[in-house]
Parts: sequence; C-alpha cells; structure tokens
Amino acid sequence: MEAVERLFRRHLLLWLLLSGQVFPSSGLRVGINYGQIANNLPPPTRVAGLLGSLNISRVKLYDADQNVLGAFMNTNVEFIIGIGNENVSSMMDVSKAQAWLQQHVQPYISSARITCITVGNEVFSGNDTTLMANLLPAMQSVYQALVSLGLDKQINVTTAHSLAILGNSFPPSSGSFRQDLAEYIQSTLNFHSMIKSPFLINAYPYFAYKANPNVISLPYVLFQPNPGVVDPNTNLNYDNMLYAQVDSVYAAIEAMGHTDIDVRISETGWPSRGDPDEFGANLQNAAAYNGNLLQRISMKQGTPLRPSVPIDVYVFALFNENLKPGPTSERNYGLFYPDGTQVYNIGLQGYLPGLLNSAPSNLWGIYRLFFLNIVAVLATMLQ
Repeated sequence: MEAVERLFRRHLLLWLLLSGQVFPSSGLRVGINYGQIANNLPPPTRVAGLLGSLNISRVKLYDADQNVLGAFMNTNVEFIIGIGNENVSSMMDVSKAQAWLQQHVQPYISSARITCITVGNEVFSGNDTTLMANLLPAMQSVYQALVSLGLDKQINVTTAHSLAILGNSFPPSSGSFRQDLAEYIQSTLNFHSMIKSPFLINAYPYFAYKANPNVISLPYVLFQPNPGVVDPNTNLNYDNMLYAQVDSVYAAIEAMGHTDIDVRISETGWPSRGDPDEFGANLQNAAAYNGNLLQRISMKQGTPLRPSVPIDVYVFALFNENLKPGPTSERNYGLFYPDGTQVYNIGLQGYLPGLLNSAPSNLWGIYRLFFLNIVAVLATMLQ
C-alpha cells in the first residue's frame, strides 16, 4: 500500500504542476474558520493532515475543543480559540477566567500556538443588553487572568463583530458605529488600544448582494474587473466591497478617537448553495469570491485607506456543516465536503489523510478524477 501511496503522490504532484492552480506554500498567509456544527466531520487528527497538505497554518475555532488542540500539537499551527456567548457572563469573575485558561490553554500552550482568544461572537448585533454590558468586563477579566499566568505577551484578547454594528458604511470615509451601541463600543475600543489587540469583523459582501442584487454590482463584490466606486471625500477608488467595508470600520474607529487599532477579518466567505430566494448563492460565485480573495491575499494587498497593511483574513469555512440552523446557505460555506473533497477548486490543493487507505475501487476512482483533470488542463493549453 505504501508503494501505491507514493505513486499516487507523484501523480498528484504532476497534476498540480500541470494545472497551474497551486498557491505558493510561502507568502500566502490566510486563515481558516474550523466550525464543527455537524455530525459527519472527520476527526481532528485527519483535519490536521488536511490543513498541513494545504499549507494553512492559521486556524480559528469557536470554542477551545481539547480534541482539536491536542490533534494539532507540534504542528506549528496558530490558533484563535473562543469563549462562547453562553460563557461570557461567568468570565467576569477573574478566578473563573483563570480556571478556564488553566483547563483550556495552559495544557496546550507549549505545543499548540494559541495566539488569540475571542470572548463572545457578534454580541453587539444581538438584542441581549445584559450580554452587551457584560462583554467588556469579561474581556478584562480574561486579560487579567492571562497576566497573572504570564501569558499576556503571547495571547491577545478580543471579540468578533458583525458589520450590523455600523450605523453608516458608505462612503467608507463616513463610516460610523450605531449610536445605540456607542457607549459599549467606545469603552471596548479603549480596551483594545490599551492592550494592543485587534478589532475583529465578520464581513460578508454576499449579504449585501443578496439583499440588493439589482443595485449592487456582482463583479464589485466578487473582486472581478469593474469601474469601482469612488469615495467622494477621499477620492479613493474601491474596486471591491470587502475593502470598502474594512475601511468604513477604520473610519468608525477613528471617529471615536483611535488610530492605533488594527482591523482584521475574522470571517468572510460565500455560500455554494442556497434557497431559491438567496440570490447569488452558487458554486460559480463562491469559487470566484474565495479564489479572487486568495489572489489578493497572495499579493499582500492593503485597502485603499491602509495600502501598506496587508489584509488579514480568516475564510469561512473549512467544511460544510450539515447541522447549522437557518437557510440552506448556512450549511454550504465550506471549501471542503466532510469526506475531504473540494466543493470547488480555488487552487488550494490538499488531501484528507486516510483517504488512501480506502478500498482499491475508491483509489482507482481517485486516479480517474486526477486523470480527467489532467486531460482538461491539457485541452485548455492546446486551445
């Protein structure tokens, strides 16, 4: 079987070279969201192999799953781990925050590169004002616990926000936060500035396009050639919506008196399937959005407002998650199916370990897939 695997890898490498679809292993600093709301995902040990084959070394979790962290020990993968909204209030107690760190962080910190903890997710775009009021004290307690354990230089503390916290986002230079959230956000920004932690946003141009497909240009949201949109206040031209969204957040932060806080994209993506009323949710658009986004990342582009600061992005998501509630699109953001096959090809070539140990008939099916890909590539080259 080892000889067959070696032969398979040689053929895999040949196909990758012929296709010209591979992003370089160095220089492409993209992160991936590893959600687990599903009952058919491969075990974390196999996922670690998949991400290793993809040369992806930045992973964001929505919890601090010990099985995942244990599987990735000594792999040099950076982790953002999360404290769920349901646990935010308990984290206001520094002793409980320290106990959480001792259970979920300390056992892994020497072998798993935990670099950030998110306290809550999209808290300010919800309706729970008690949770909103508790968020900053919880972040402060987690930070104080990190200090007491000597981990504050290694691990950042932050939270992730939906763009629904913006009161205005266009033009980008006029970006501002909602007035009803100003009290919460101002104090949160002061905390970010004090501890030098990033402001995370979950940014989805797809939502804007779905809501107004007759108004918003599809090439504009997919990073495809288009005239762009000019900010009348700065004369900066935006050729895609994601960069405009990021700069509107920078403007909103500056309007609250801060120019020293980095904005990073903790989630962005495009669904490959949707319900009939979910305009634009299809394979073609998902491949275009994520593929073009990876090209921008590989070019180390910044936004028009911050051209020298490469965008920092975590793509959503690694797998389709079949138990996520909501419309069909929610279960179809993954770059991969749970069996390790790609939902669509955007140049990230890898394989899920264990696949090669399947029955010979399945192995020949894999060979057939790569053979057909080689034929397709050669046909394109000869046109």
